[in-house]
Amino acid sequence: MNRLNHSVKVVLLALAGVCVVAGSAPVFAQDATFVINARENGFPTYNPLKGTKLNVANNLIFDRLVVQDADHSFHGQLATSWESAPDGMSWTFKLRKGVKFHDGEPFNAKVIEWWLPKFKGTENAYMTESIDKIVIIDDYTVKLVMKNPDPALLFNLATSFMGVPSPKSYEALGDKFGVAAAVGSGPFKLESFTVGQQTKLVRNEDYRWASDLSKNQGPAKIKNLTLREISEDSTAFLELKTGGVDALLSVPTDFLPKLQAEKSIKVVMLPGTEVFYMPINTSVEPFTDIKVREAVALAVNQKEIMSSLFGGTGAVANNFLVSSLQESKINPKFNISYNPDRSKKLLDEAGWLMGAGGVRAKGGVPLTVKLWTQNGTQFKRVTEVIQAQLKAVGVNAEITVQDAASINAMYKKKTDHQLAVRSYDYVNADILDWFFSGTRLGYPNISMWNDPKGEALNAKAMKGSKTWDERVSNFKAYHEYIMSQFLFAPIYQPTQSFAYSTTRLKMPDNIRGIKLATQSIMDIEVK
Repeated sequence: MNRLNHSVKVVLLALAGVCVVAGSAPVFAQDATFVINARENGFPTYNPLKGTKLNVANNLIFDRLVVQDADHSFHGQLATSWESAPDGMSWTFKLRKGVKFHDGEPFNAKVIEWWLPKFKGTENAYMTESIDKIVIIDDYTVKLVMKNPDPALLFNLATSFMGVPSPKSYEALGDKFGVAAAVGSGPFKLESFTVGQQTKLVRNEDYRWASDLSKNQGPAKIKNLTLREISEDSTAFLELKTGGVDALLSVPTDFLPKLQAEKSIKVVMLPGTEVFYMPINTSVEPFTDIKVREAVALAVNQKEIMSSLFGGTGAVANNFLVSSLQESKINPKFNISYNPDRSKKLLDEAGWLMGAGGVRAKGGVPLTVKLWTQNGTQFKRVTEVIQAQLKAVGVNAEITVQDAASINAMYKKKTDHQLAVRSYDYVNADILDWFFSGTRLGYPNISMWNDPKGEALNAKAMKGSKTWDERVSNFKAYHEYIMSQFLFAPIYQPTQSFAYSTTRLKMPDNIRGIKLATQSIMDIEVK
């Protein structure tokens, strides 16, 4: 029997060699290459505790306690069940047995006891700050005792920032964790990572604990997964068209017709989870004047941007939150929409009068402002249109394109930027805390807004809500106040689209989760 197996192996190896020479079939039939969303390019680390910019690889390397489906329901991953006390002051989680980290260490209640306090002092601390202490009931049961009720706890636990790392590897690597190595319990292991270029993942052959959102409960069907970072949309499109990559995890709207025209490429569209917006630095002139901030916000023609750049696909943005959220349904008087006549009137009132060359001036100083964006086709195009729209009301905006890997550090200098074109991808109202809390000036609070009333409304929304309905009400009030201060200009809500080669990949019938992520990647087959 052993001799027969040996002979078969020799024949198969010989045939594989012939295929390589003849070029008739791929050598690695289980390998796949995806291009990640350009917005996620340039991240410096795969440390979920400290990273402020993470991509899809984090959820493939690290498991979370719970994951979210497209209908926003929560499903167990490292947790099998959970229960909240009637007063919201404690949560009890039953943990999955038999889970091991990539370094062979076991997952149990002691890991949770070690992990959650590690967020203290990081930029992601708000995810866990409502937790007072962790009580171990037994090896696979933990109770989270709360400082205050937190109706959003499950949502926080489902985010990429809440991937659970191996305590042993985390402590051993120190600051190098997430860069030299990233060790979780997920379906893929980190093989290599080059900032701004690509990440290589290899299948975790021991994986047996996928959530019930994946049909495949064993190891992933993809053996080797490469995630490439390509900023230029035209380059990414050509790579998919010519077979250099197998899927684009994000498709710019203006490329949809080109991709849909390709017979071997399929485009899948999902509900949008992203908002484009233009933050305004309230700490620097001329934007210390609320009239100037309002004028600039009202100069942005959202409908023109949607129609001219995005072919009418998606939706205009009139406030800061994704329109599917209850907290986005604020009093319409607070929404921001294009109004060039009022914009010009406000600038006149603020003393910025129209001057030579169609640029306003005050005291002989022209109204010239710095408009930042980051590399990536969509960002550049949106920024150029906004530059023209601002010029139409007399504001001269000078564009600077920053590298995606370094732009957050640039924001932290606090006074170098005035306006910027950005986007975020998130479906929870506590994004308002992330971008407007006075405790995070520079980045992520790019608007540099620190206001006593705003801080009080923030605290009430984040910590003073006992029920979900109360939380919605509190966040609406906070959202409305933010809108009244004209801290940004809302721009656009794109649809969420991805594209893949039908000759290379077989997608699951249903995409589970709010985007193409671990839940569905587990079920993708390579042809």
